[in-house]
Amino acid sequence: MQASAAPGWISTILRWPLLWHAARLALVSAYILGGFAKLLDFAGAVAEQEHFGLYPGWLWAAAAIVVELGGSLLVVMNRLVWLGAGGLGVLTFVAMLTANAFWTMGGHERFMATNAFFEHLGLIAGLVIVSILSDEASLRPNRTARPQAAQGMPQ
Repeated sequence: MQASAAPGWISTILRWPLLWHAARLALVSAYILGGFAKLLDFAGAVAEQEHFGLYPGWLWAAAAIVVELGGSLLVVMNRLVWLGAGGLGVLTFVAMLTANAFWTMGGHERFMATNAFFEHLGLIAGLVIVSILSDEASLRPNRTARPQAAQGMPQ
C-alpha cells in the first residue's frame, strides 16, 4: 500500500458504482434546484438578474435556466461533461463577480460575501475535476469504466 493510498475500506467505498453517479448529482444539485426555481418564477428570476446589474434581465434569466438545467443534465448523464460543467463553471464565475463582489463591501456583509465567493470557487474546482475524470474515462477502451484515480487506485 502506498503512503498516499486510502485504506482498503475507503477504497471499497470509493469503488461503489452508485457513488460516482450520486457524487455527480450532488455536485449539480444546487443548479437543478436553482434552474427549476427560476423556471417556476421567471419574473423573480428576471428581477434577480437586474438586481445584480445584468440587463436585459429576461435574457440573463433564460440563459441561467438553460445552463443550470442543461449543464446539470449533461453532468448527471455523463455526456459532454466538459460542456455541461464548463457552462456551469462560467455561470458560477459570473455569479461570483456580480453577487459576491466582497471587495466592494464592508463589515459583516463583506465577511458573508467572501465566504460565498470562495465556496463558489471551490464549486468551480469540483466541476473541473468531474470534467477531468469524465474525459479520462472517455479515453479508455471500455468507455463505461471510471478512471483509476476515481476508483481510488494508483495510476
